[in-house]
Amino acid sequence: MIRTRSVALFEELFEFDPEIKRTLRKIQKERRLLVQRENTQTHMEGMTNNEEQPRTMFDYTRPSLTGTKSSIGRSNVQGNFEIKLNVIQMVQQFVQFDGLQDEDPNAHIANFLGICDMFKINGATDDAIRLRLFPFSLRSRAKQWLNSFPRGSITSWEAMAKKFLAKYFPLAKTTKMRNDISSFYQLESETLYDTWERSKELLRKCPHHGIPDWLQVQIFYNGLNPATRQMIDAAIGGTLNSKTPRAAQELFEEMAMNNYQWSSTGSKPTKSAGIYSLDTVTSLAMQVEALGKKIDGLSVNHLVASVMRCDICRGGHPNHECKATQEEHVNVIGNRPPYQNYNGMNNLGWRNYATPPWNNNQQPMRNNTLPGFQ
Repeated sequence: MIRTRSVALFEELFEFDPEIKRTLRKIQKERRLLVQRENTQTHMEGMTNNEEQPRTMFDYTRPSLTGTKSSIGRSNVQGNFEIKLNVIQMVQQFVQFDGLQDEDPNAHIANFLGICDMFKINGATDDAIRLRLFPFSLRSRAKQWLNSFPRGSITSWEAMAKKFLAKYFPLAKTTKMRNDISSFYQLESETLYDTWERSKELLRKCPHHGIPDWLQVQIFYNGLNPATRQMIDAAIGGTLNSKTPRAAQELFEEMAMNNYQWSSTGSKPTKSAGIYSLDTVTSLAMQVEALGKKIDGLSVNHLVASVMRCDICRGGHPNHECKATQEEHVNVIGNRPPYQNYNGMNNLGWRNYATPPWNNNQQPMRNNTLPGFQ
């Protein structure tokens, strides 16, 4: 009787629960919600207390850490993970982008993804690894561009790649690259191998060109010179129209590699009639020699022009400084007769000679000869 009463009391206090685990989880969930509500209430009370405190002028102008955080948001990952220092150094050393005009953003992303695919971290997604490593691959203007976005605004690798390509591969550059691909042609003296490699390089630099394979084959074939087209037609045994685009590209690749393998062992190029084929060193040597001759000629002319020679005695002085001329002039003056008064002479010739030439009544002078000069 006593045992029955105690069992009844136990059953009354502790009711049997057939799903004890579910009940336990429910109790734990209610406890967590209660703790969260208490924390939220405490945080709101703290914010209220802070708002009630008046702010000084210094508080409004004091620098803060608001604008120093990264523009890349940190995605939630399971557990903790660490990126090794050697991986960061590899990115900083081999995969760098400065944001210059001649840099290829597509090649930069391809090289960056190649390093990221070399390792895996347990508990970390590919997006989390790429977003944390990508800032280390930027420098200078590109780094400033990344920091210009609001903090935490970039939350996925796809968004990061789209913003990067939109910045450094604008629409104008895409249009130019498509025009270069559409107007492709073989250059003068360019081998089939060099032409094929240059065509593939243009397609790699603009992977979003949107040109289908069949049109790529047609553009390349039409851009070849007649001799190269005849060589390809001979290898096909017909025309290119009988090939699929994939088969045509494989044929171009095979013929280009064969041309590359045998290009270094070919015969020497023949010279055209009447045209001198000179290498760069010989051409520069000839130009230097011609320039030296011109300088020597200018120096000789300057020396000849600077030396004055007398036409009378062939001395090194001007004609008016010649001593021989001065001595002859002295001798002529010494041989003249003495002065006489010509007014008393009856010789009309001397009278006319002594008359001043500005006399208005002067008659035209006759050609008379002075004594001593006959």
